[in-house]
Amino acid sequence: MLSKYVMPGNKLEIQAVDRTNQEEDGKKGRRKVFKTQVCDIISEDQLEIYMPMEKSKLILLPIDAEYDLYFYTDAGLYQCFANVIDRYKSNNQFVLLMELTSNLRRYQRREYYRLSCALEMSSRPLDKSESDAVEKTQDYLLPGGALKNSVIVDISGGGIRFVGNYAYEPESLIYCKYNLAIDGEAKEYTLVAKVLTVRELENKPGVFEHRAQYVNIDTVDREEIIRFIFEEERKQRKRKKVL
Repeated sequence: MLSKYVMPGNKLEIQAVDRTNQEEDGKKGRRKVFKTQVCDIISEDQLEIYMPMEKSKLILLPIDAEYDLYFYTDAGLYQCFANVIDRYKSNNQFVLLMELTSNLRRYQRREYYRLSCALEMSSRPLDKSESDAVEKTQDYLLPGGALKNSVIVDISGGGIRFVGNYAYEPESLIYCKYNLAIDGEAKEYTLVAKVLTVRELENKPGVFEHRAQYVNIDTVDREEIIRFIFEEERKQRKRKKVL
């Protein structure tokens, strides 16, 4: 099953398994998450991954330690548990040999892989009647006023980060519109998002960065956005191989 979904080059997140299930202040303590890539599939229960790095330093994960792996594949997000059984250098790259200790399974969570990009977007704040309708999961009004221009700098299946020469109020709902290339054709997306954070860029006075989370997004739209991200990731990997 591993080779059916996971391929060399797939991005993955790895974090230590906490079997104690201890809690701090009523919440489980956060575990350090490292990002890396799949190097090679050895068998259906073994794979090589590139040794993760942090601030240009290799992270020497201990042998026999158990880790939680999350694979970002073309078919979606998959998870399994695995032990580090060896560390070595291959083709001038430091790798970890991992052995699965559980079955690979499709994983659903609110967090999604974010793709760095530069996409034009138009948006505006929702008025009170529209916001009330959204909160009740009812249809909201289409924009009838002027839209503000901005640029999406990263996108995921869960939301967007964008910059513009204006600042929305945190916790406010906004109407946003942008285009993505889906199956070779431009498709327009009109979505509602909730502004989570706003900050002025230090090196660009008057320009504000917003983080926003989709609200009541259609499942089809979300899956198309995720597919767009995977397609762009594949294109970037091909360009790197050519270089």
